[in-house]
Amino acid sequence: MLTLGLRPAAGPERIPTPRRKPGQVVTAMPGTRARQALFTALADDRHIPHDVLTELAGRAGWPLPRRVRAIVLAGPHDAHSMAPHLVPQPTPALTPQLAAALGQGLPGTVEADLCLLIPDPGPRARAALESALGGRVAAVGHSVPVVDAASSLRWARRLLALAAAMGGPAERVTFVDDHLSELLMLQDASLARALSARWLRPLEDLTPRQSERLEVTLLAWLESGGAPEAARTLKVHPQTVRYRLRQIEKLFGPAMREPRTRFELELALRSRRLLAQARQLRSRAHGPVRALGAAAAPLSPAGRARINGL
Repeated sequence: MLTLGLRPAAGPERIPTPRRKPGQVVTAMPGTRARQALFTALADDRHIPHDVLTELAGRAGWPLPRRVRAIVLAGPHDAHSMAPHLVPQPTPALTPQLAAALGQGLPGTVEADLCLLIPDPGPRARAALESALGGRVAAVGHSVPVVDAASSLRWARRLLALAAAMGGPAERVTFVDDHLSELLMLQDASLARALSARWLRPLEDLTPRQSERLEVTLLAWLESGGAPEAARTLKVHPQTVRYRLRQIEKLFGPAMREPRTRFELELALRSRRLLAQARQLRSRAHGPVRALGAAAAPLSPAGRARINGL
């Protein structure tokens, strides 16, 4: 702990540590404790010198890989937020089993989450990871240098929490690599709301129905790049999309032709949609109608358009 800079608080009951004499033999740390100490060091956001990590890894018998990925397993506390077919079944000694299945895995816990650090198996090892996890609900972090393992852990935990908040993951194993833009947009909800407020201000004077209709159309157009493609996404006639785009251009002005404006608008629209989904699902989880909303899947753009009578 002293080596890692984690000094215990001084107090009257503190037991003094005897100074080691030259040549004194120090008993090796037991393997389990050594691995726990190494995992704790790697999971810490503070910078740990590489020589300290190397020493801990030697004691733990875990050769430091060049790059690692974090795996975070859904626990029983996440079960109420997930679809019934994705609820994990409790298994004794879950983490050691996975560590054995995944080879040189380093198990540990962060708060209540069961985690695992593994040497990065490369971009083509997705199927092998899913197989080794044995059908468990989990989030797999992005590949990082071993000294940045805390970052992979943090974002894997964030993805698992967001998946639970959004009604459960669509797949049993979700990868941070597949959700980089969503995680980036939701990194700071306050900034996301500020972005939406700045760029979507021209829609404030419309009715909620009108605003929703133009937001859906604008996002479909920005994502697809043309009116016919947006019409196919929304399942409406292309002329309907063109009519709405003329309305949008009147509201936003010639800035709509600038690439930076279109980029910022797409970010604002995506952020508003993600925040709205998270807010609705949180209210369902705490409200009396949770049982009705728990199984409801998020609406597609076409579904939202149909509900609005488009």
